[in-house]
Amino acid sequence: MNKTSLAAPLMQWVGALTISAAATFAQAETQILDRVIAVVDQGVVLQSEFDERKNSVLQRLQGQYEQLPPMDVLDQQILDQLILEQLQLEEAARYGMEISDQQLNQTIQQVMASNGFSSLDELAADLANEGMSLAQLREKIRRDLLINQVQQGVVNNRIRVTEQEIDNFLASSDGKFATSPDYHLGHILISVASSASPEDVAEAETKVNNIYQQLQNGESFSQMAIAHSNDQTALEGGDLGWRKLAQLPELFSDVVSNLEVGDVSEPIRSGAGFHLIKNIEQRGGGEQLVQQTKARHILIKTSEIMDDETAQEKLTELKAQIEDGADFAELARENSEDIGSMLEGGDLGWASPGMFVPAFENAMATTEIDEITGPFKSQFGWHILQVTDRRQEDMSDVVIRNKAAQMMRERRFDEELQVWLLELRENAYLDIKELDETGEGSGV
Repeated sequence: MNKTSLAAPLMQWVGALTISAAATFAQAETQILDRVIAVVDQGVVLQSEFDERKNSVLQRLQGQYEQLPPMDVLDQQILDQLILEQLQLEEAARYGMEISDQQLNQTIQQVMASNGFSSLDELAADLANEGMSLAQLREKIRRDLLINQVQQGVVNNRIRVTEQEIDNFLASSDGKFATSPDYHLGHILISVASSASPEDVAEAETKVNNIYQQLQNGESFSQMAIAHSNDQTALEGGDLGWRKLAQLPELFSDVVSNLEVGDVSEPIRSGAGFHLIKNIEQRGGGEQLVQQTKARHILIKTSEIMDDETAQEKLTELKAQIEDGADFAELARENSEDIGSMLEGGDLGWASPGMFVPAFENAMATTEIDEITGPFKSQFGWHILQVTDRRQEDMSDVVIRNKAAQMMRERRFDEELQVWLLELRENAYLDIKELDETGEGSGV
Protein backbone atom coordinates (compact mmCIF):
# COMPACT_ATOMS: atom_id res chain seq x y z
CA MET A 1 0.00 0.00 0.00
CA ASN A 2 1.25 3.46 -0.86
CA LYS A 3 2.07 5.33 2.31
CA THR A 4 0.53 8.55 1.03
CA SER A 5 -2.86 6.84 0.72
CA LEU A 6 -2.88 5.32 4.19
CA ALA A 7 -5.63 7.40 5.82
CA ALA A 8 -8.53 6.35 3.59
CA PRO A 9 -7.93 2.57 3.95
CA LEU A 10 -7.52 3.00 7.67
CA MET A 11 -10.86 4.77 7.82
CA GLN A 12 -12.47 1.67 6.32
CA TRP A 13 -10.44 -0.82 8.35
CA VAL A 14 -10.89 0.55 11.84
CA GLY A 15 -14.35 2.15 11.69
CA ALA A 16 -15.38 5.62 12.72
CA LEU A 17 -13.92 7.94 15.31
CA THR A 18 -16.09 9.14 18.16
CA ILE A 19 -15.21 12.68 19.13
CA SER A 20 -16.80 13.64 22.42
CA ALA A 21 -18.93 16.76 22.60
CA ALA A 22 -16.80 19.63 23.81
CA ALA A 23 -17.35 23.08 25.21
CA THR A 24 -14.97 25.91 25.87
CA PHE A 25 -15.49 28.69 28.30
CA ALA A 26 -14.31 32.13 27.40
CA GLN A 27 -15.33 35.36 29.13
CA ALA A 28 -18.06 33.50 31.10
CA GLU A 29 -19.75 32.37 27.84
CA THR A 30 -20.18 28.75 26.65
CA GLN A 31 -19.49 28.02 23.00
CA ILE A 32 -21.07 24.83 21.60
CA LEU A 33 -18.61 23.01 19.31
CA ASP A 34 -20.70 19.95 18.47
CA ARG A 35 -24.31 18.88 18.12
CA VAL A 36 -26.20 15.68 18.88
CA ILE A 37 -27.97 14.29 15.81
CA ALA A 38 -29.20 11.03 17.37
CA VAL A 39 -29.78 9.78 20.90
CA VAL A 40 -29.05 6.03 20.99
CA ASP A 41 -30.07 4.38 24.28
CA GLN A 42 -27.49 5.71 26.74
CA GLY A 43 -25.26 7.27 24.07
CA VAL A 44 -25.35 9.78 21.24
CA VAL A 45 -24.21 10.25 17.65
CA LEU A 46 -22.56 13.61 17.13
CA GLN A 47 -22.50 15.91 14.14
CA SER A 48 -18.69 15.71 14.09
CA GLU A 49 -18.86 11.91 13.79
CA PHE A 50 -21.35 12.15 10.97
CA ASP A 51 -19.30 14.75 9.08
CA GLU A 52 -16.08 12.81 9.45
CA ARG A 53 -17.69 9.55 8.31
CA LYS A 54 -19.39 11.26 5.37
CA ASN A 55 -16.12 12.84 4.22
CA SER A 56 -14.41 9.46 4.42
CA VAL A 57 -17.19 7.68 2.51
CA LEU A 58 -17.29 10.35 -0.20
CA GLN A 59 -13.53 10.20 -0.61
CA ARG A 60 -13.69 6.45 -1.08
CA LEU A 61 -16.74 6.37 -3.36
CA GLN A 62 -15.49 9.19 -5.61
CA GLY A 63 -12.38 7.13 -6.26
CA GLN A 64 -14.44 4.06 -7.20
CA TYR A 65 -17.60 5.23 -8.96
CA GLU A 66 -18.39 7.85 -11.57
CA GLN A 67 -21.92 8.41 -10.27
CA LEU A 68 -22.69 8.66 -6.56
CA PRO A 69 -26.04 7.77 -4.94
CA PRO A 70 -28.36 10.67 -3.98
CA MET A 71 -27.07 12.55 -0.94
CA ASP A 72 -30.20 11.90 1.13
CA VAL A 73 -29.77 8.14 0.59
CA LEU A 74 -26.08 8.36 1.48
CA ASP A 75 -26.83 10.44 4.58
CA GLN A 76 -29.33 7.87 5.83
CA GLN A 77 -26.90 4.99 5.21
CA ILE A 78 -24.16 6.77 7.15
CA LEU A 79 -26.47 7.64 10.05
CA ASP A 80 -27.75 4.05 10.23
CA GLN A 81 -24.17 2.79 10.30
CA LEU A 82 -23.20 5.12 13.14
CA ILE A 83 -26.31 4.18 15.14
CA LEU A 84 -25.56 0.46 14.83
CA GLU A 85 -21.96 1.04 15.86
CA GLN A 86 -23.07 2.99 18.93
CA LEU A 87 -25.50 0.22 19.90
CA GLN A 88 -22.76 -2.39 19.61
CA LEU A 89 -20.36 -0.29 21.68
CA GLU A 90 -23.02 -0.03 24.37
CA GLU A 91 -23.47 -3.82 24.27
CA ALA A 92 -19.72 -4.23 24.67
CA ALA A 93 -19.80 -1.94 27.71
CA ARG A 94 -22.75 -3.88 29.16
CA TYR A 95 -20.75 -7.10 28.92
CA GLY A 96 -17.72 -5.41 30.49
CA MET A 97 -15.58 -5.76 27.38
CA GLU A 98 -12.43 -3.66 27.19
CA ILE A 99 -9.49 -3.30 24.80
CA SER A 100 -6.17 -3.16 26.60
CA ASP A 101 -3.28 -0.88 25.69
CA GLN A 102 -1.34 -4.02 24.77
CA GLN A 103 -4.00 -5.03 22.20
CA LEU A 104 -4.03 -1.51 20.77
CA ASN A 105 -0.25 -1.40 20.52
CA GLN A 106 -0.11 -4.82 18.83
CA THR A 107 -2.73 -3.78 16.28
CA ILE A 108 -0.90 -0.54 15.53
CA GLN A 109 2.30 -2.54 15.00
CA GLN A 110 0.40 -4.73 12.52
CA VAL A 111 -0.86 -1.62 10.71
CA MET A 112 2.69 -0.26 10.53
CA ALA A 113 4.12 -3.55 9.27
CA SER A 114 1.46 -4.01 6.59
CA ASN A 115 1.92 -0.44 5.34
CA GLY A 116 5.72 -0.27 5.44
CA PHE A 117 6.22 2.11 8.35
CA SER A 118 9.31 1.54 10.47
CA SER A 119 8.47 3.86 13.39
CA LEU A 120 5.58 5.57 15.15
CA ASP A 121 7.04 8.95 14.17
CA GLU A 122 6.84 7.97 10.50
CA LEU A 123 3.23 6.82 10.93
CA ALA A 124 2.32 9.98 12.86
CA ALA A 125 3.82 12.20 10.17
CA ASP A 126 1.84 10.45 7.44
CA LEU A 127 -1.37 10.65 9.46
CA ALA A 128 -0.78 14.36 10.09
CA ASN A 129 -0.67 14.94 6.33
CA GLU A 130 -4.19 13.50 6.19
CA GLY A 131 -5.44 15.52 9.17
CA MET A 132 -5.37 12.66 11.67
CA SER A 133 -3.44 12.12 14.89
CA LEU A 134 -2.13 8.94 16.52
CA ALA A 135 -4.62 9.47 19.34
CA GLN A 136 -7.46 9.50 16.83
CA LEU A 137 -6.10 6.36 15.16
CA ARG A 138 -5.96 4.58 18.51
CA GLU A 139 -9.59 5.51 19.18
CA LYS A 140 -10.63 4.24 15.75
CA ILE A 141 -8.87 0.94 16.37
CA ARG A 142 -10.30 0.62 19.88
CA ARG A 143 -13.86 1.07 18.57
CA ASP A 144 -13.33 -1.42 15.76
CA LEU A 145 -11.84 -4.06 18.04
CA LEU A 146 -14.64 -3.65 20.57
CA ILE A 147 -17.31 -4.02 17.89
CA ASN A 148 -15.59 -7.10 16.49
CA GLN A 149 -15.25 -8.58 19.96
CA VAL A 150 -18.90 -8.13 20.88
CA GLN A 151 -20.03 -9.47 17.48
CA GLN A 152 -17.91 -12.60 17.84
CA GLY A 153 -19.00 -13.17 21.42
CA VAL A 154 -22.73 -12.56 21.07
CA VAL A 155 -23.38 -13.88 17.57
CA ASN A 156 -21.33 -17.06 17.92
CA ASN A 157 -23.18 -17.77 21.15
CA ARG A 158 -26.48 -17.59 19.22
CA ILE A 159 -25.39 -20.13 16.60
CA ARG A 160 -26.15 -23.75 17.46
CA VAL A 161 -24.64 -26.62 15.46
CA THR A 162 -26.02 -30.09 16.32
CA GLU A 163 -24.17 -33.38 16.07
CA GLN A 164 -26.60 -34.49 13.36
CA GLU A 165 -25.85 -31.36 11.33
CA ILE A 166 -22.12 -32.11 11.61
CA ASP A 167 -22.74 -35.70 10.46
CA ASN A 168 -24.75 -34.48 7.47
CA PHE A 169 -22.09 -31.91 6.53
CA LEU A 170 -19.25 -34.45 6.75
CA ALA A 171 -21.22 -36.83 4.53
CA SER A 172 -21.76 -34.16 1.85
CA SER A 173 -19.36 -33.53 -1.03
CA ASP A 174 -18.68 -30.03 0.31
CA GLY A 175 -17.89 -31.40 3.76
CA LYS A 176 -15.62 -34.13 2.46
CA PHE A 177 -13.69 -31.63 0.38
CA ALA A 178 -13.45 -28.98 3.10
CA THR A 179 -12.23 -31.37 5.81
CA SER A 180 -9.89 -33.40 3.61
CA PRO A 181 -6.12 -33.03 4.15
CA ASP A 182 -4.11 -30.24 2.49
CA TYR A 183 -0.77 -31.11 0.92
CA HIS A 184 2.08 -28.73 0.17
CA LEU A 185 3.62 -30.38 -2.89
CA GLY A 186 6.78 -30.18 -4.96
CA HIS A 187 6.88 -31.34 -8.59
CA ILE A 188 9.61 -32.27 -11.06
CA LEU A 189 8.67 -33.08 -14.67
CA ILE A 190 10.96 -34.69 -17.21
CA SER A 191 8.90 -34.15 -20.32
CA VAL A 192 8.54 -36.62 -23.15
CA ALA A 193 7.00 -35.50 -26.45
CA SER A 194 4.11 -37.57 -27.80
CA SER A 195 6.19 -38.18 -30.94
CA ALA A 196 9.29 -39.23 -28.98
CA SER A 197 11.13 -42.35 -30.12
CA PRO A 198 11.57 -45.34 -27.79
CA GLU A 199 15.18 -44.24 -27.34
CA ASP A 200 14.10 -40.75 -26.22
CA VAL A 201 11.61 -42.25 -23.77
CA ALA A 202 14.31 -44.55 -22.37
CA GLU A 203 16.68 -41.58 -22.00
CA ALA A 204 14.06 -39.56 -20.11
CA GLU A 205 13.31 -42.54 -17.87
CA THR A 206 16.99 -42.97 -17.09
CA LYS A 207 17.26 -39.26 -16.26
CA VAL A 208 14.26 -39.25 -13.89
CA ASN A 209 15.49 -42.41 -12.14
CA ASN A 210 18.85 -40.73 -11.71
CA ILE A 211 17.22 -37.64 -10.16
CA TYR A 212 15.07 -39.83 -7.92
CA GLN A 213 18.15 -41.64 -6.62
CA GLN A 214 19.94 -38.36 -5.90
CA LEU A 215 16.91 -37.14 -3.98
CA GLN A 216 16.93 -40.35 -1.93
CA ASN A 217 20.57 -39.61 -1.12
CA GLY A 218 19.68 -36.19 0.28
CA GLU A 219 19.90 -33.78 -2.65
CA SER A 220 17.69 -30.68 -2.44
CA PHE A 221 14.36 -31.16 -4.24
CA SER A 222 14.05 -27.46 -5.10
CA GLN A 223 17.58 -27.29 -6.52
CA MET A 224 17.01 -30.42 -8.60
CA ALA A 225 13.74 -28.92 -9.88
CA ILE A 226 15.46 -25.69 -10.91
CA ALA A 227 18.21 -27.61 -12.67
CA HIS A 228 16.19 -30.33 -14.41
CA SER A 229 12.39 -29.88 -14.34
CA ASN A 230 10.49 -28.98 -17.51
CA ASP A 231 7.43 -27.90 -15.51
CA GLN A 232 6.42 -24.21 -15.39
CA THR A 233 7.13 -24.20 -11.62
CA ALA A 234 10.81 -25.11 -12.14
CA LEU A 235 12.15 -21.64 -11.26
CA GLU A 236 10.11 -21.75 -8.02
CA GLY A 237 11.87 -24.97 -7.06
CA GLY A 238 8.94 -27.03 -8.32
CA ASP A 239 6.64 -25.62 -5.59
CA LEU A 240 2.98 -26.38 -6.40
CA GLY A 241 1.70 -24.75 -3.21
CA TRP A 242 -1.11 -26.22 -1.11
CA ARG A 243 -3.50 -28.64 -2.84
CA LYS A 244 -6.24 -31.01 -1.82
CA LEU A 245 -6.35 -34.48 -3.33
CA ALA A 246 -9.54 -33.58 -5.22
CA GLN A 247 -7.61 -30.78 -6.97
CA LEU A 248 -4.98 -33.18 -8.33
CA PRO A 249 -5.10 -35.48 -11.35
CA GLU A 250 -6.19 -38.94 -10.23
CA LEU A 251 -2.79 -40.25 -11.31
CA PHE A 252 -1.18 -38.02 -8.66
CA SER A 253 -3.82 -38.15 -5.91
CA ASP A 254 -3.50 -41.92 -5.49
CA VAL A 255 0.25 -41.53 -4.99
CA VAL A 256 0.18 -38.43 -2.76
CA SER A 257 -2.30 -39.97 -0.32
CA ASN A 258 0.31 -42.62 0.53
CA LEU A 259 3.29 -40.25 0.88
CA GLU A 260 4.61 -39.39 4.33
CA VAL A 261 5.75 -35.81 4.91
CA GLY A 262 9.19 -35.39 3.36
CA ASP A 263 8.84 -38.38 1.03
CA VAL A 264 9.32 -38.24 -2.75
CA SER A 265 7.29 -40.52 -5.01
CA GLU A 266 8.87 -42.97 -7.38
CA PRO A 267 8.71 -41.75 -11.01
CA ILE A 268 5.13 -41.52 -12.34
CA ARG A 269 4.53 -41.95 -16.09
CA SER A 270 1.90 -39.79 -17.83
CA GLY A 271 1.26 -38.56 -21.33
CA ALA A 272 3.45 -35.52 -20.57
CA GLY A 273 6.48 -37.50 -19.39
CA PHE A 274 7.83 -38.62 -16.01
CA HIS A 275 6.91 -36.94 -12.71
CA LEU A 276 8.35 -36.84 -9.21
CA ILE A 277 6.07 -35.55 -6.41
CA LYS A 278 7.24 -34.53 -2.94
CA ASN A 279 4.99 -34.17 0.12
CA ILE A 280 6.66 -31.09 1.63
CA GLU A 281 4.06 -30.43 4.35
CA GLN A 282 0.65 -31.72 5.28
CA ARG A 283 -2.30 -30.27 7.20
CA GLY A 284 -4.91 -32.69 8.47
CA GLY A 285 -5.23 -36.37 7.68
CA GLY A 286 -3.58 -39.24 9.49
CA GLU A 287 -3.31 -39.38 13.24
CA GLN A 288 -3.69 -36.12 15.13
CA LEU A 289 -1.79 -37.05 18.28
CA VAL A 290 -2.31 -34.65 21.17
CA GLN A 291 -0.65 -34.84 24.57
CA GLN A 292 -3.38 -34.80 27.19
CA THR A 293 -2.84 -34.16 30.88
CA LYS A 294 -4.88 -35.42 33.81
CA ALA A 295 -4.74 -33.04 36.75
CA ARG A 296 -6.54 -31.95 39.91
CA HIS A 297 -6.47 -28.65 41.74
CA ILE A 298 -7.74 -26.65 44.70
CA LEU A 299 -8.97 -23.11 44.02
CA ILE A 300 -9.24 -20.29 46.56
CA LYS A 301 -10.92 -17.12 45.28
CA THR A 302 -10.01 -13.67 46.55
CA SER A 303 -12.63 -11.39 48.08
CA GLU A 304 -12.97 -8.57 50.58
CA ILE A 305 -12.21 -11.01 53.39
CA MET A 306 -9.74 -13.20 51.44
CA ASP A 307 -6.91 -11.13 49.99
CA ASP A 308 -4.04 -12.48 47.88
CA GLU A 309 -1.72 -13.01 50.83
CA THR A 310 -4.32 -14.90 52.88
CA ALA A 311 -5.26 -17.10 49.90
CA GLN A 312 -1.61 -18.00 49.29
CA GLU A 313 -1.07 -18.81 52.97
CA LYS A 314 -4.10 -21.10 53.05
CA LEU A 315 -3.01 -22.99 49.92
CA THR A 316 0.57 -23.26 51.16
CA GLU A 317 -0.75 -24.89 54.33
CA LEU A 318 -2.95 -27.31 52.33
CA LYS A 319 0.00 -28.19 50.10
CA ALA A 320 2.12 -28.98 53.15
CA GLN A 321 -0.63 -31.25 54.53
CA ILE A 322 -0.80 -33.17 51.23
CA GLU A 323 2.98 -33.58 51.13
CA ASP A 324 2.77 -34.94 54.69
CA GLY A 325 0.28 -37.59 53.55
CA ALA A 326 -3.15 -35.92 53.63
CA ASP A 327 -5.59 -36.93 50.89
CA PHE A 328 -5.66 -34.36 48.06
CA ALA A 329 -9.19 -35.26 47.00
CA GLU A 330 -10.57 -34.92 50.52
CA LEU A 331 -8.95 -31.50 51.03
CA ALA A 332 -10.26 -30.38 47.63
CA ARG A 333 -13.82 -31.38 48.56
CA GLU A 334 -13.50 -29.46 51.83
CA ASN A 335 -11.70 -26.33 50.62
CA SER A 336 -11.83 -25.80 46.84
CA GLU A 337 -14.09 -23.07 45.47
CA ASP A 338 -14.19 -24.55 41.97
CA ILE A 339 -17.74 -25.87 41.94
CA GLY A 340 -17.15 -27.84 38.75
CA SER A 341 -14.38 -30.01 40.17
CA MET A 342 -14.82 -29.73 43.95
CA LEU A 343 -17.15 -32.74 44.34
CA GLU A 344 -14.75 -34.82 42.21
CA GLY A 345 -11.90 -34.12 44.61
CA GLY A 346 -10.54 -31.38 42.34
CA ASP A 347 -10.23 -33.79 39.39
CA LEU A 348 -10.34 -31.96 36.05
CA GLY A 349 -10.26 -35.10 33.88
CA TRP A 350 -8.22 -35.44 30.72
CA ALA A 351 -7.40 -32.03 29.22
CA SER A 352 -6.04 -31.13 25.79
CA PRO A 353 -3.93 -28.00 25.15
CA GLY A 354 -5.98 -24.81 25.00
CA MET A 355 -8.73 -25.89 27.40
CA PHE A 356 -7.58 -23.69 30.29
CA VAL A 357 -6.42 -20.11 30.77
CA PRO A 358 -2.69 -19.48 30.06
CA ALA A 359 -1.56 -19.27 33.70
CA PHE A 360 -3.14 -22.64 34.47
CA GLU A 361 -1.90 -24.21 31.21
CA ASN A 362 1.67 -23.09 31.92
CA ALA A 363 1.61 -24.49 35.45
CA MET A 364 0.16 -27.79 34.24
CA ALA A 365 2.68 -28.10 31.38
CA THR A 366 5.70 -27.58 33.64
CA THR A 367 4.58 -29.90 36.45
CA GLU A 368 5.89 -33.46 36.63
CA ILE A 369 3.52 -36.39 37.26
CA ASP A 370 2.58 -36.62 40.98
CA GLU A 371 4.27 -33.27 41.69
CA ILE A 372 2.26 -30.48 43.38
CA THR A 373 2.88 -26.96 42.12
CA GLY A 374 1.75 -23.60 43.46
CA PRO A 375 0.30 -21.55 44.89
CA PHE A 376 -0.03 -19.67 41.58
CA LYS A 377 -2.58 -17.12 40.44
CA SER A 378 -4.96 -17.12 37.47
CA GLN A 379 -7.84 -14.82 36.64
CA PHE A 380 -10.09 -17.07 38.77
CA GLY A 381 -8.03 -16.95 41.96
CA TRP A 382 -5.16 -18.90 43.57
CA HIS A 383 -4.48 -22.58 42.88
CA ILE A 384 -2.38 -25.53 43.87
CA LEU A 385 -2.24 -28.24 41.21
CA GLN A 386 -1.17 -31.86 40.91
CA VAL A 387 -0.60 -33.67 37.61
CA THR A 388 -1.65 -37.31 37.98
CA ASP A 389 -1.02 -38.70 34.47
CA ARG A 390 -0.22 -37.90 30.82
CA ARG A 391 -1.01 -39.66 27.55
CA GLN A 392 -0.86 -39.29 23.76
CA GLU A 393 -4.38 -39.38 22.34
CA ASP A 394 -5.44 -39.62 18.69
CA MET A 395 -7.82 -36.68 18.27
CA SER A 396 -8.32 -37.06 14.49
CA ASP A 397 -12.08 -37.47 14.64
CA VAL A 398 -12.47 -34.67 17.20
CA VAL A 399 -10.31 -32.32 15.09
CA ILE A 400 -12.33 -33.05 11.95
CA ARG A 401 -15.69 -32.56 13.70
CA ASN A 402 -14.49 -29.34 15.35
CA LYS A 403 -13.33 -28.05 11.97
CA ALA A 404 -16.68 -28.93 10.40
CA ALA A 405 -18.60 -27.22 13.23
CA GLN A 406 -16.45 -24.08 12.92
CA MET A 407 -17.02 -23.94 9.17
CA MET A 408 -20.77 -24.23 9.67
CA ARG A 409 -20.70 -21.42 12.24
CA GLU A 410 -18.72 -19.22 9.86
CA ARG A 411 -21.26 -19.87 7.10
CA ARG A 412 -24.11 -18.81 9.40
CA PHE A 413 -22.32 -15.89 11.05
CA ASP A 414 -23.22 -13.09 8.60
CA GLU A 415 -26.89 -14.03 8.50
CA GLU A 416 -27.13 -14.30 12.29
CA LEU A 417 -25.21 -11.03 12.67
CA GLN A 418 -27.82 -9.19 10.58
CA VAL A 419 -30.65 -10.73 12.62
CA TRP A 420 -28.97 -9.65 15.87
CA LEU A 421 -28.31 -6.11 14.61
CA LEU A 422 -31.95 -5.81 13.55
CA GLU A 423 -33.10 -6.94 17.00
CA LEU A 424 -30.63 -4.57 18.63
CA ARG A 425 -32.05 -1.61 16.75
CA GLU A 426 -35.69 -2.64 17.22
CA ASN A 427 -35.22 -2.88 20.99
CA ALA A 428 -33.24 0.35 21.34
CA TYR A 429 -34.44 3.81 22.32
CA LEU A 430 -33.70 6.09 19.38
CA ASP A 431 -34.32 9.82 19.05
CA ILE A 432 -33.09 10.82 15.59
CA LYS A 433 -32.84 14.51 14.76
CA GLU A 434 -33.92 15.48 11.27
CA LEU A 435 -31.12 16.02 8.75
CA ASP A 436 -31.48 18.96 6.40
CA GLU A 437 -30.50 18.93 2.73
CA THR A 438 -26.87 19.59 3.53
CA GLY A 439 -26.78 16.53 5.79
CA GLU A 440 -26.59 18.57 8.97
CA GLY A 441 -28.67 17.66 12.01
CA SER A 442 -30.95 20.18 13.68
CA GLY A 443 -29.07 19.75 16.95
CA VAL A 444 -30.32 19.72 20.52
